[in-house]
Amino acid sequence: MPGPLDGLVVLDLSRILAGPTCTQLLGDLGAEVIKIESLAGDDTRTWGPPFVLDAQGAPTDLSAYFMSSNRNKKSVAVDLTDPEVQRMLHDLAGRADVVIENFKPGGLKKYGLDHETLCAMYPGLVYCSITGFGHTGPNRDKPGYDLMAQGYGGIMSITGEAGREPMKVGVGVADVVCGLYAATGILAALRHRDATGEGQHIDIALVDATMAWLVNQGLNYLTSGVSPMRAGNAHPNIVPYQVFATSDGYVIVAVGNDSQFARLCDYLGQPGWAGDPRFATNTARLRHRETLVPMIAGQLAARTMQDVIDGLEARKVPVGPVNTVEQALESDQAQARGMTITLPAPQTAAGEVRLLGNPLKFSRTPVSYRSAPPSTGADTEAVLSRLKRDL
Repeated sequence: MPGPLDGLVVLDLSRILAGPTCTQLLGDLGAEVIKIESLAGDDTRTWGPPFVLDAQGAPTDLSAYFMSSNRNKKSVAVDLTDPEVQRMLHDLAGRADVVIENFKPGGLKKYGLDHETLCAMYPGLVYCSITGFGHTGPNRDKPGYDLMAQGYGGIMSITGEAGREPMKVGVGVADVVCGLYAATGILAALRHRDATGEGQHIDIALVDATMAWLVNQGLNYLTSGVSPMRAGNAHPNIVPYQVFATSDGYVIVAVGNDSQFARLCDYLGQPGWAGDPRFATNTARLRHRETLVPMIAGQLAARTMQDVIDGLEARKVPVGPVNTVEQALESDQAQARGMTITLPAPQTAAGEVRLLGNPLKFSRTPVSYRSAPPSTGADTEAVLSRLKRDL
């Protein structure tokens, strides 16, 4: 069944994670994504181990990192400095609906592949640029990486335990969220293009996207004038809403209102806590966090994870385990929701690769998994031959 973006052509000049995350999503939705790589391939092909092994047990150019964001794409490996290659990419851009790139501002101008040149040549083109700091502002020429964006954008200052060093999020979340914003912007620009025939340039920055997803913590500062501080797993606005140790692991207890707190107290065998003026409302619990949280922790420490989960679920208090990645991806919930998939990959020893699934569930136009992440340049000849036939 065709996907919602069936027939859309995306010329992907991006690498690493933010751009590839965006184009993988567009590919899952049915777009044809032509990934342009250097002759050495996307940088992330070497970011390992782990690597997928070939039949001889040697590492392939399919690192786990690369595979995380490059399925449903065709790989064309070329030398961008070659004038003939530049002409070919111009022709591809003229046949594409979308061009996406993550070079430094002005980095593609010497090849004639910058947004000013291509948008002037092809007025209906949607051209998306992803950079560290954007195409304007005093930092426009500085390089941008996920870790730097997390640092500059403020999220690291509120991640980690109080009194300890700032901590990055455990995955490249600045890149990933920026890629999702980019995909949303591209879809909006395509709707405008389809209505008016007019393409446009989308300028999105890792740092801007990171600041945008500070959400409540950003608004806590803008409303109060006070910068939020690191508080570990505690929530800045809700108590108790954090991780607690049990006798055999960790659980999350997420009390969102006063009635849930009363039911938590019932489970703990401490119904009087719910009527204590220090704890009766969320605002009071915030003021007395340092008193209440150790009291709850003391009650939970001797109980097993399963006892806590069963007891609180029975009382309709939000609770859950802190899973390892293995436990999460091998869970019955993950399998029921298709959150891991397997695709054929004949160049590998196993003949297939296992990947993360797409979370979107459409009732009419489901996502499709048409091809595994490609080897470097796997589609160069096929794409260029088709282009020559079309000229």
